[in-house]
Order: sequence, then structure tokens, then C-alpha cells
Amino acid sequence: MKAVIPAAGLGTRLRPLTYTRPKPVLRVAGKPIIRHAIDNLVAAGIHDIGIVVSDLTRQDIMQAIDGLSGVNVEYIDQRETLGLGHAVKMARDWIAGDDFCVYLGDNLFQKGVLDYIEMFQAQRPDALIALVEVADPSSFGVAEMNGDRIMRLVEKPKVPPSNLAVAGVYCFQNRIFDILETLQPSARGEYEITDAIQQLIEQGGVVMGRRVEGWWKDTGRPYDLIDANRLLLEELEPRNDGEVHDSRITGRVAIGSGSTVTNSVIVGPALIGRNVTLENAYVGPFTSIGSGSTIRDSEVEHSVIEEEVVIDHVDTRLQDCLIGLRASVRGGKRVPRTLSFTLSDASSVELA
Repeated sequence: MKAVIPAAGLGTRLRPLTYTRPKPVLRVAGKPIIRHAIDNLVAAGIHDIGIVVSDLTRQDIMQAIDGLSGVNVEYIDQRETLGLGHAVKMARDWIAGDDFCVYLGDNLFQKGVLDYIEMFQAQRPDALIALVEVADPSSFGVAEMNGDRIMRLVEKPKVPPSNLAVAGVYCFQNRIFDILETLQPSARGEYEITDAIQQLIEQGGVVMGRRVEGWWKDTGRPYDLIDANRLLLEELEPRNDGEVHDSRITGRVAIGSGSTVTNSVIVGPALIGRNVTLENAYVGPFTSIGSGSTIRDSEVEHSVIEEEVVIDHVDTRLQDCLIGLRASVRGGKRVPRTLSFTLSDASSVELA
């Protein structure tokens, strides 16, 4: 069985972070989002993975997964980003008649994807879809069920038939490609995979749904990334490969090699990357700090700090922040009691 990860889009809802990089390479819990997806697929026994890329995303995606072992990656071009159905259609020649899984790389699953793969292989429906109960199903593809079988699937309905939303994992037999070849675009000009699956149902195909167990997270917006970081850090394995001097470490904390912690406090769960410098700093729970970063005379918690970031002499705690690659935040004389912001790559903020 093969897997397809669509990664051609730019993730406009995550701007300004995605002005310079595509969404799948943004980091949560110390790894690019797409690496979490690949790890889940490999854990489910899938080692042949096709990543659908555009000219704008190819280089960043390749860099994000550089050095991976135990997986065979094929890059599949999607010249125009015309929806998920179109992205899957682009993978037809590479799939070459095999069964396959489509994994939306910006979705995170606490328990991975093995259960969906096993159910699909055991029962052999034409398609199997992961489903999750949501409070506002009108923002998703929504399933109407009869037992484990999906009887109807509709994209972003004004009147949802249920609260079961499509959660970002699809398993297919090859029959879906014949439908994708003749699929018409939706009103928003995209080829919707939900429309293709609905046609499959109408043609008598068996489409099954399996509910998500454990947490599920769609990382489509800035705060979703921060919350995904929190969820992943809940399962952090503590370790210390750096040097700690005159500091206090509480809870589950992982410190990467080459990092130094001096006269600081770290309250876990927290992830400190490689070659990080912490001096007179406070790092609070649910924070990940990327490799090569420096935090000096400052406090940060419940935030995602990318690589090579400098936070220096900020005398108010940073909370609920996303700070991009090589950005800097330097303190001044007076600031508000708390600061929350999203700062894109190579940006600079001086607080006066």
C-alpha cells in the first residue's frame, strides 16, 4: 500500500508565517508538520510515500524531510492548486493500480493511522475515511452514516446531516481514479475529494467511516499550531543532552545536544532543541524552542519558537506566541503586562 501527502498549497490561513514557507514545513514539538505525518505512515507499515508539491513548495518540502531513512519518497508535481481531488488525481501514474492512503499532512492524530489502514485492508471497501465529531461541522466535509457505512458525504454543508467531519485520512482502492478523471469543479472552482467520494457512493461503491480515537488536530490556523504543540508535548520523553548550570528543571523536559542552560527555570513539558542558549530565562509549560535559538533575560510559555530565534531582555512574559525562523524580539523600557503574537521568519521586534 502507498500513501499520498498533498503539500502543494501555501497555507494562507497561517500568514504571515507562510509568506516565506509552506505550511507543512512549520514546526510543532520540534519537527516539521509533514515529518509527523510521515512518522505516522511508517508506523502503520507504509514506506512508499508520494508527496504532491508545487514549484513554490518543492524545495522547502525536500529540505524538511532531508535525511529520512526507511521511507521511499516520490515528488509529484501539481502545477495548479485546484483542490484535494486534483492533487490525488496527479498521483495516479505513481500509484500504478495499488491501494493507497491519502493523508492530509497538516492533520495530527494522537494514535496515528494504523487503525484505519488495518480496517481498510481487512474489510476491503472501495474507500474508508477517518471521521471525528466536531462542534461546527459546517466548516468540514460531513458524513451521514448507517452503522459503519457512509451513505452520503457533503462538503461544507449549510445544514449538516451529522456532526461527523472528515478528519484528513482516506484509504482508497484504485476505482476512485476513474471518478476523478471526469469530476467537475465545485462552485469555488476546486475539485473536491468529497464530491468524488459521493459519486462513488451513488455508483454503488462501499464507503466506510471509522471514528477517530484520542485527539485529532487540524493545524490550519496559528493558534491550532500552538495547541498541537501542547498536545504533542504532553507525550514528551524527558532527556538532557546539554549542560545545565545553576538552574531548576521541573517536569518533563527534553534538552538537545550542545544546549546550555544557565541561571534559568524550565517547567515542563518543554522541548529545547540543539545548540540553544538559555541565560537568566524562564521557559514555561508547553513550549518548544528550535535549535540555535537564544533566550536571555526573558520569559516565554505556551509558545512555538522556531530555529535561530533571539529573545533578549524582554521584561514581560511572552505567551501564546508563534515566532518564525531567525526572528528576534528585543526588549525596551515599558511594555504591556502580557504579549501574544505571531512573528514570521526573519522578522524583528523592538519593544520601547
